Amino acid sequence: MNERPNQPLALISVFVSGLLFGLGLAVSAMVNPAKVIGFLDLAGNWDPSLALVMAGGLAITLPAFRLVLKRDRPLLESRFFLPTSKDVDKRLLSGAMLFGIGWGLAGLCPGPALTSLVTLNGSVWLFFAAMIGGMLLHRFALES
Repeated sequence: MNERPNQPLALISVFVSGLLFGLGLAVSAMVNPAKVIGFLDLAGNWDPSLALVMAGGLAITLPAFRLVLKRDRPLLESRFFLPTSKDVDKRLLSGAMLFGIGWGLAGLCPGPALTSLVTLNGSVWLFFAAMIGGMLLHRFALES
């Protein structure tokens, strides 16, 4: 069996997967900050529609993930790249809290923000620039 996967086919697969993911985010309105904030507003005018999006994603992902992991390796890679750490530490918890706070305040997270860039909305571009800045700041803070 070939150790090196078919590179052009792998790139096409990545492109099509990203396109489908972005389309799913757009169709489900996950790229609409007002929709997301409405979902997160449990004490106000709660919009439960995104719970259906999450349930649909789980209904497909959970059985598919189990089937895929029964394979020796992925179709287009030489091995699986799965996380090995199971530690729940201060860095993981603080990162999750920052992510949640940012998601709740802005109504966007990285995937929808990237997908929303095509709208040319200034607020989305500002969020995206701040997100990249935060990632770079984090990287430099860890290296020092």
